Amino acid sequence: MKNLKLIALSLLLLANFSCNNANKSTETESEVVVENNFSLVEDSTKVSFVAYKTTEKVPVGGQFTKINISNFGQGATALEAMNGTEFSIPVSSLFTNDATGTRDPKILEFFFGVMENTELISGVFKVEGGNKCSIDVTLNGSTQNIPLEYSTVNDTQFIFDGVMDLENWDALDAVASINKACEALHTGKDGVSKTWSEVAVHAEVLLEKK
Repeated sequence: MKNLKLIALSLLLLANFSCNNANKSTETESEVVVENNFSLVEDSTKVSFVAYKTTEKVPVGGQFTKINISNFGQGATALEAMNGTEFSIPVSSLFTNDATGTRDPKILEFFFGVMENTELISGVFKVEGGNKCSIDVTLNGSTQNIPLEYSTVNDTQFIFDGVMDLENWDALDAVASINKACEALHTGKDGVSKTWSEVAVHAEVLLEKK
């Protein structure tokens, strides 16, 4: 009889223990659920760049008027929600606001045109520990990372800046090609024609709370 009582008590304690563990498990799972509290404002993302010519490093600005966004993520903060976001930029959407109308065709033909698979510039936005941001950019058949600095206008408007060295994408032949095509225009007071491999990249992103 005593053995039966001990067995019954053991079963009761085991059942109670299992029930408590199940509750804790449910609580733990509910704590890690991350809501998607932000969405990207359609057609709000802007991407621009500054290239440089002559040994004096004269800036030449431009932008891409079309950018495709996909796989926008989720997160408790706006920055977390952008992690893993993919983008692709048609190079044909290049616009440098050149009054002569000759610069954009030259860049498309003598710069992008000598690279591999450059109908699109594609990439992935990444957020790492400590809110460090970067983008993996695929260009000329190569994927490399660009660290980004960022600032916020408010909780949902972000401005990102980084520096792209085209040597990392094996694109120095393209740099030499556009320099030759624009030799006179890229010649400074010292009589040297130069196109820099360094390009400053800039992006503006606007999110909205759901």
